[in-house]
Amino acid sequence: MSNDDLGVMQKIVSLCKRRGFLFQSSEIYGGMNGCWDYGPLGVELKRNVKEAWWADMVTHHDDISTPEGASEAFEMTGLDCSILMHPQVWKCSGHHDLFHDMMVDCKESKRRYRHDQVRGRWALRGDDRIFVTAVCEPDEEHEVLTARAQKYFGLRAKDRDQISWDGVVVSLESVSDFSEVFGPDAKEPGTLTEPREFNLMFKTHMGALLDEASVAYLRPETAQGIFVNFKNVVDSSRVRIPFGIAQIGKSFRNEITPRNFTFRVREFEQMEVEFFCHPDSSHHWYGYWRDRRMKWYQELGLSGDNLILREHDADELSHYSTGTADIEYAFPFLPKGEFGELEGIAHRGDFDLRSHMEGKLNPASRPLEVELGEDGKPVHRGSGKDLSYRDPVTNEKYIPHVIEPSAGADRAALAFLCEAYTEDMAPDENGKMQGRVVLKFHPRIAPIKAAVFPLVKKDGMPECAQEIYRDLKRDLPVFYDNKGAVGRRYRRMDEAGTPYCLTIDGQTLEDGTVTLRERDSMEQTRLPVDEAAQAIREAVRS
Repeated sequence: MSNDDLGVMQKIVSLCKRRGFLFQSSEIYGGMNGCWDYGPLGVELKRNVKEAWWADMVTHHDDISTPEGASEAFEMTGLDCSILMHPQVWKCSGHHDLFHDMMVDCKESKRRYRHDQVRGRWALRGDDRIFVTAVCEPDEEHEVLTARAQKYFGLRAKDRDQISWDGVVVSLESVSDFSEVFGPDAKEPGTLTEPREFNLMFKTHMGALLDEASVAYLRPETAQGIFVNFKNVVDSSRVRIPFGIAQIGKSFRNEITPRNFTFRVREFEQMEVEFFCHPDSSHHWYGYWRDRRMKWYQELGLSGDNLILREHDADELSHYSTGTADIEYAFPFLPKGEFGELEGIAHRGDFDLRSHMEGKLNPASRPLEVELGEDGKPVHRGSGKDLSYRDPVTNEKYIPHVIEPSAGADRAALAFLCEAYTEDMAPDENGKMQGRVVLKFHPRIAPIKAAVFPLVKKDGMPECAQEIYRDLKRDLPVFYDNKGAVGRRYRRMDEAGTPYCLTIDGQTLEDGTVTLRERDSMEQTRLPVDEAAQAIREAVRS
């Protein structure tokens, strides 16, 4: 990662705090790692992202139109499922047994680390050799590892040149003998345990008694709520396959080392669709959703070399999947040339519905696991409910296949923030060129759509400006500001990502025209109030 990229990310984080996009959770008590609070502008940005997603997927979806190559139209509907679900849901989905990270523990410091996030390098001093490790950001690795090696060899800072290095920085996964590993927080080598599984679900209890019978889990994903309600939606909504069920909601994963701002956190919000289709047409629908979701990000401003669509290689696929593609973005905190996942589009086959009917599929052999009860008869983990589908026209009965576009609302908001952040030069109110920070959000997702300014606080301008403000406020998030010079007010709105500003002056009182200023180009146009308001509304709807 270049220093320029690191500097940009630091500036974005600083801007988010300064302008009220994001705050560290429980900051006055030292903060809660892996948890973030959305401030006044941040909550609007994230809400706009979710509303744009829901509008595209459900509200404005045209179920009469047919994608090229498809023989039938399709409908989209929604759900809002509970966070707490029956524990057996997670047993059948595989989360109880398989949803884990490989962890290592330090017997000395009592700290726990993700196996793949402990990185290190072989350090040498004479005949002495040790694998020093750290858990830190990539740009800090060299300095931290050097300090760890200095500590191990008992050197002063001025004697660091006695340390030499063998090989490059690699993950702890590359090391087989842990006795030669100097742990990230240890005082001596050999304190790390062998890797072991650590389940990522948050465990809690329901009811007054804290026993095994009261155990419940905060959901690690929203998808399972859709699968267990599949039959309810079919019976109540009279939808016919193919159709999709959309959901936006909170999920929780007990990440051991959350990092990279809001990219990897413990509490996050998902935007997911489970699209149910006939097995014979499932590969067509997989391609359709993969391309449609990529287009959504591009239309809202993520484009060019920063956004890619990457098909998973065969060895990356989940055991139940015949195809998965990730939409990835080049976040500034990643090394140059690397991308982070924004959304995954997965062909899940009939794994989920079948699992909730009968039991959990064995990843190795694919057939259903069969457990025998005390009477020697098979005991299935599934609900035993028939979750197959019978077509009301053809009378064909089958278990539908599922295509799942699964996006993170927090990651999407972060990507839009990173893409929007721009520094350029612009004239101030005296005509002098100065640096300007501007968030170039698409108007649909901008937290504030327009700002209304009276030129001065007298001569009837504030009253006229307030009347225009209240009219726009009925259907748009609008900001009113009468403090400071107009040029400085423009700069504040640029930094908040506001696409338009309306300035009311003496001429407004005479002929009803205002100055409409556009954020990106800074062009100012004189228009009647109604035309300026209509231009803003049309830009937001585009």
